[in-house]
Amino acid sequence: MIRWVVVVFLALILINGIAPWLRKLGLGRLPGDFHFRLFGRDWFIPLASTLVLSGLLSLIARYI
Repeated sequence: MIRWVVVVFLALILINGIAPWLRKLGLGRLPGDFHFRLFGRDWFIPLASTLVLSGLLSLIARYI
């Protein structure tokens, strides 16, 4: 269980670090990526970007 917590924590740090670079490529601004303000906070739900990245990583994993 501790391993999963560490893996999720490291993945979040990695994603947070490469998010500006991914936005320059257009990910995060696809139709299906929701950005809204609620209770004074900005919320971002990247549904479409998650599907695109998941598909790309799946193709890469299949051919490696």
